[in-house]
Amino acid sequence: MFFGTYTPRLDDKGRLFLPAKFRDELTEGLVVTRGQERCLYVWSMEEFGKLTERLREAPVTNRGARDYVRMFFAGASDEKPDKQGRITIPPMLREYASLSRECVVIGAMNRVEIWDADSWQSYSNEQEQAFADLSEEVFPGVI
Repeated sequence: MFFGTYTPRLDDKGRLFLPAKFRDELTEGLVVTRGQERCLYVWSMEEFGKLTERLREAPVTNRGARDYVRMFFAGASDEKPDKQGRITIPPMLREYASLSRECVVIGAMNRVEIWDADSWQSYSNEQEQAFADLSEEVFPGVI
């Protein structure tokens, strides 16, 4: 499980240090994809495999499912962290997420998310009250 917030920097070659706490689960390889809200999702190979199996169940006759699968997989990149724990974010994905030098990496349960620092701050500010208001509505009886 991934959790926490970290602030690594993207270097000039498009490489990003993964937080040390995340490296063990991602050391054998990972997949970086487009995420919602213009962030990037980082999946362990195991989680990406599970997700792929679920997406295979979507009917190919459903246009929304086809569109989602196309965008999701066309933007996917398999990566392997180097010995220092860095991954290279491909230019297309850096552009999609508007990544600049300052990044925020968060743990989001079964995935890691990479955000441009300003985008994360804006999103976080917008969601703060909704987070407080929705906990009972979205997860009744859980919290």
